[in-house]
Amino acid sequence: MTLKAQPINCTLKRSRGEDSSTDAMIATISEAFQRLDVLIAPTLRMADHDVFPGVTSDEGEGDAWPSLRQQILSADILIFGTPIWLGQASSIAKRVLERMDAFLDETDDQGRMPSYSKVAVAAIVGNEDGAHATSAQLFQALNDLGWTIPAVGACYWVGEAMGSVNFKDLPQTPDKVAKTAEMLAANAAHLAGVLKQAPYPG
Repeated sequence: MTLKAQPINCTLKRSRGEDSSTDAMIATISEAFQRLDVLIAPTLRMADHDVFPGVTSDEGEGDAWPSLRQQILSADILIFGTPIWLGQASSIAKRVLERMDAFLDETDDQGRMPSYSKVAVAAIVGNEDGAHATSAQLFQALNDLGWTIPAVGACYWVGEAMGSVNFKDLPQTPDKVAKTAEMLAANAAHLAGVLKQAPYPG
């Protein structure tokens, strides 16, 4: 059974040939998944796409969300990457969650949202406190929207408050982060495999 993970990067930076620290954390987690033979789809950097504000799955001509939504839902595991800004998830991360709000009205005949039986994990980086608050915010919203959160569902790194060192600039991944990424991947892959074989009944 092949499992597929879809990373999304909710950095505020558009792609200009420079990776973000969120990319670096996503890469750490993705490498752990690949060692478990999970297929990793190319990362969707949300700032590169014109995702309209709103709470439906299609906000009209020019809205990039319908295509992104399809790619996200085609995977078994969502790797939700966000930096910490002002102690919380980025505004782009919040927009993604707001667009997923449409899942609440898109249930099948068993009352299951499109995200049912799919797993979500978080990749969080920042130069200030807020990783626990950010994961709590993400996980509550994702769970409300039908995603399943595994044990050890978040991998994060925060640098010194008001510091200038970014995760991507570290000479190597800290041991604790690497070990957490391995545990996250193992738990998420196990749970996604169970749910793929035996989806929620609704």
